[in-house]
Amino acid sequence: MAIMKTVSEETKKNAIDLMVAMVVDELAEEMRLDPTDLLSCFITSRTGRLLYDESSKLWWSGPSDIAEMYKAEWKNAEVRCGL
Repeated sequence: MAIMKTVSEETKKNAIDLMVAMVVDELAEEMRLDPTDLLSCFITSRTGRLLYDESSKLWWSGPSDIAEMYKAEWKNAEVRCGL
């Protein structure tokens, strides 16, 4: 975990934002949804909130893993967000 000491808070936040963009792009393509609509839905989901919780370290996972978590959440009807 030595790398965590050398990564600034701003860099972490930028990495998380980039991960969100990559996940939403992947999901939008797979689910055939508008990425703009999906973005707000993703961010307010359990998966999105967990991604922004730095202590979860979910942002260290790949975008496909995070997308799978969100799809499982979607499938279980935990999230619909009007889409």
